[in-house]
Amino acid sequence: MKPLRAFAAALAGLFVLLPAVAGAIEIKEITTPLGIKAWLVEDKSTPIVALSFSFSGGTATDPAGQVGITDLMAGLLTDGAGSMDAQAFRQRQEDAAASLGFNASLDRLTGSLRVLSANRDEGFELLRLALTEPRFAPDMLNQRRAQTIASINQAAQRPGSVAGRTLMEALFAGHAYAADPDGTPEGLAAATPDLLKKRAAELLLRNGLIVSAVGDIGEAELARQIDRSFGLLPTGNPPALPPQWVAPTKPRVVVVERPVPQSSALMALPGIERDDPLWYAALVMNHVLGGGGQQSRLFNEVREKRGLAYSVSSGLRTYKRAALLVMSTGSANERIAQALEVIRAEMGRMRNDGVTEAELTDAKTYLTGALALSLDSSASIAGLLHSMQIDGLSPDHLTRRAALIAAVTLDDVRKVARHLLRDEALTTVVVGKPVGVTQEP
Repeated sequence: MKPLRAFAAALAGLFVLLPAVAGAIEIKEITTPLGIKAWLVEDKSTPIVALSFSFSGGTATDPAGQVGITDLMAGLLTDGAGSMDAQAFRQRQEDAAASLGFNASLDRLTGSLRVLSANRDEGFELLRLALTEPRFAPDMLNQRRAQTIASINQAAQRPGSVAGRTLMEALFAGHAYAADPDGTPEGLAAATPDLLKKRAAELLLRNGLIVSAVGDIGEAELARQIDRSFGLLPTGNPPALPPQWVAPTKPRVVVVERPVPQSSALMALPGIERDDPLWYAALVMNHVLGGGGQQSRLFNEVREKRGLAYSVSSGLRTYKRAALLVMSTGSANERIAQALEVIRAEMGRMRNDGVTEAELTDAKTYLTGALALSLDSSASIAGLLHSMQIDGLSPDHLTRRAALIAAVTLDDVRKVARHLLRDEALTTVVVGKPVGVTQEP
């Protein structure tokens, strides 16, 4: 039995596991006395409360001349709050067995809290302080800024990182998504405590807030804690999202020369929106093409058959104003051109022929079971609920997901492959000293 079929057979029982898991995950929609809405999965099997939340507006809404300020501000939210400096705030988290953190994506400012249920008062109080009384102390600002600038400089030396940044700049030229979320040394140098406070005030609003909770906490208690932590935040209007991205309509190749023995390459196409009726067909197609790891066509053709690369993969990316299908690989400078040609050939084969019945069955088996296997902690379930809310899905989506995947047909996959895998929209970025790859503006 081939490895893919053997693995699919091993997962066959998970066709029924996900509905069972989903059925056990009862999502309750609550509204607090202050009108804040949240999703809750109550689970008393472990004495943990996990919270996942986010605010509308991310790094793509950084003010002009302040690129990187949202990401910098997110890191500083837990570097001291109220009467506590950074060290005291960290110590108080440790004493409460709590973990609190913030991050910034292109579209949202995200946060998470994980705390022992016995210490939830303390955990939610620390969250309140971080949201409403961050210190933005000059010494911590200088420290975070230095760390970020060092990270930016290090990334500029890594071919893979350079390829990632160059791809975003090429695809989104003139759009807010083109800017590096980490910012630039020049922009970061201009950050001040007052500007950080202003940015926090622009983003930390109850309007646009999404909250999900999982763990040993009831509805009434969660509502009380949410109002306690978020209730003092103003309502207000979140920053406006950038305009919808206009996808490229002609192929482009960008070569960035670096004195390295192996080139890093990314190939990107306009993708598919999360609410598109063919989303699950695209998920299946991507799994067969390059998202299925060692079982995918790209891995088989690029690595196994020809030994052109150590790794090769594809993945779907969705943002509020754009969607991408991105393929990634790396190969010796002398062989990268052949690797890219094989990837383009596999795109063409998928576009023209779709997938086989066996590939369709195996992909659906894996995709159905993989979600169930990933729900292994309160934090992972909270993150899933939060993602569902961001994507505009309903609470009953988990019970319907297996059926949506099972309904994908061979014709659906062919249709989405013909829609997505278009050579005329392909942007390729290669970083290294590639032989046989030339720049095409």
